[in-house]
Amino acid sequence: MIYLLGGSGYVGQAYQALLARKGIPFRNLRRAEADYSDPVVLAGALKRDRPEFLINAAGYTGKPNVDACELHKGECLEGNAVLPGAIAQACAEAGVPWGHVSSGCIFTGARPDGSGFTETDAPNFTFRQNNCSFYSGTKALGEEVLEGKSNVFVWRLRIPFNEVDNPRNYLTKMMRYPRLLEATNSISQLEEFVAATFQCWEKRIPFGTYNVTNPGQVTTHEVVALIEKSGVHPKKYEFFSSEADFMKVAAKTPRSNCVMDSSKLARAGIRLTEVHAAVEQALRAWKRV
Repeated sequence: MIYLLGGSGYVGQAYQALLARKGIPFRNLRRAEADYSDPVVLAGALKRDRPEFLINAAGYTGKPNVDACELHKGECLEGNAVLPGAIAQACAEAGVPWGHVSSGCIFTGARPDGSGFTETDAPNFTFRQNNCSFYSGTKALGEEVLEGKSNVFVWRLRIPFNEVDNPRNYLTKMMRYPRLLEATNSISQLEEFVAATFQCWEKRIPFGTYNVTNPGQVTTHEVVALIEKSGVHPKKYEFFSSEADFMKVAAKTPRSNCVMDSSKLARAGIRLTEVHAAVEQALRAWKRV
């Protein structure tokens, strides 16, 4: 049996669908049932139910975007930086291995040679550089809390997307925003992300940090070109003249745009679809709900 925290969220629902599809028993533990932010309460539940593995998809992302985190800093800090430490304490006490959904948004840009950041690179979009959003800063703190822990996977998600129209879907955002910022990013197809992360446990690969992004990098203009080619949302796509223009008009806090290297995951035998192909596949199967 698998424990799932944060199962009602965008990523958590994808985990529920995956586990149900695979016929794996799981418990979507809700805070109303047990306050899993309290390590004593969570450890008690783990000792009682004895799950094989725990997945933490809980956290604070802000709605409709990370700007909301600037207004709810207490909740953001608790959900992204404090909660991982509480779960780590409970899992260690109960002897339960687990996986934590982190974020690649603790990086900005790329390596000097243009390649993606690897798991050995130090995050460069954090409170320590004083250059980040509050969201990215708290996600980086959450990883620091877990540093050196021996029984946990840290899975870095970046800008999730799939074929289902949803306000949390990167492709939906590209279609709905009145103007877009040109940037280069690594992104994660949602169902491939949850499948790949669960394979980390199924295959018993070494615990540690993994960048779980579709191989390659993609620009905003390339995504728009694929949307236009698909015909799913015809309109005139307009762009900000610069990042400074974007910050002045559309954002309250800096955004992470970065390139990640997912080859460590591939070397462990877990591979995702190349990023342009993954976007094309999602657009071919596009569903409005």
